[in-house]
Amino acid sequence: MIMKISQGNLRVCLFVLYLFLSLCHPWRMSIESDQPHMRRKGRASASNATGRFDLPRIAVDDGWEQEAPPEVIPTEIRQETAKSIISYNRSPDLPFDRSINPYRGCEHGCIYCFARPTHAYLGLSPGLDFETQLIARPNAAELLRKELCAKRYKVAPIAIGTNTDPYQPCERDLEITRSCLKVLRDFRHPVAIVTKGALVERDIDILSEMAALGLVRVGISVTTLDPYLSRRMEPRAPSPARRLATIRRLSEAGIPVRVMTSPIVPGLTDHEIEALLAAGAEAGADAASWIMLRLPREVSELWQEWLSLHAPGRAAKVMARLREMHGGREYDPRWGERMRGTGEYAGMIGRRFRAACKRLGLTERSEPQRCDLFARPAQAGDQLALF
Repeated sequence: MIMKISQGNLRVCLFVLYLFLSLCHPWRMSIESDQPHMRRKGRASASNATGRFDLPRIAVDDGWEQEAPPEVIPTEIRQETAKSIISYNRSPDLPFDRSINPYRGCEHGCIYCFARPTHAYLGLSPGLDFETQLIARPNAAELLRKELCAKRYKVAPIAIGTNTDPYQPCERDLEITRSCLKVLRDFRHPVAIVTKGALVERDIDILSEMAALGLVRVGISVTTLDPYLSRRMEPRAPSPARRLATIRRLSEAGIPVRVMTSPIVPGLTDHEIEALLAAGAEAGADAASWIMLRLPREVSELWQEWLSLHAPGRAAKVMARLREMHGGREYDPRWGERMRGTGEYAGMIGRRFRAACKRLGLTERSEPQRCDLFARPAQAGDQLALF
């Protein structure tokens, strides 16, 4: 049976189709790739290139029948007996001079993660290895207690999660981050936490106790409100809605929370700045921050590979914006330039961010955490005081 469609009805149908396509995100229209074999379920990286400190991996046909690479790559966790746990830095770009990272690598698998190149130091790839070959430091709390007890130690806020996420999935069983928080609570030591993980809610009992003393702040990174885009950029991180729910739970428990709209991806997520900040403020965040997309070392190649697979129609615009902010390069590692870039576009993003924060009552600079409460608790074998 053939239905006859009048010219008027045909125009209505075409108009409805046009409206539907207009409402869709433009990058979605080009999501289909001619290289589907490169995708791995639940992983952001499409490749596993050799690290810069390793010898090139050369495929050799030895005559044996080889199986095809598995679609699903399991996560492997190795344990490292660390010799020290507090890392110090002198970067003028960072608001802290020391940090703790309980894990190397991150199962969240954010394709844009600036920490990916650190896996090369381990002889592993910043690609799929970074997401699947994780290193845990089970003696972190023990080392932390020892380092805080040192007579030469001078107290200042410690940041947790500055390199890889302290609340990635393996923390549920290993509880290394929780053990470190218990030590910091016992010493009344100030701490700032950065995470995408909803698992931080498990530690509300410790965090609320520390928050009552002005010792803690938590930053929740929300890159986009689009779950479709988030699932591809951050395949194993909680959904945007779940992260906003985490902000709400922490805030209701009296824990100060910062919404981190980082990284901002030009041509892909930059249109969401105001909506992200509004959602964070509505959930209870009292502060906000932003960083532009950074592509150090191997991250640039991985990011461009991801763009060619998931957003080929937006790739040229995204990379052109980034080069515009970095003097024609994909990344400028200089202090003062690497976090936000320079030029008219970067300036416009900054103005939009500040205007939205002012309108929503969000502050960019939080109240400093207290350092005057720091005290070393009595340890086994200590001389007891007479009075």
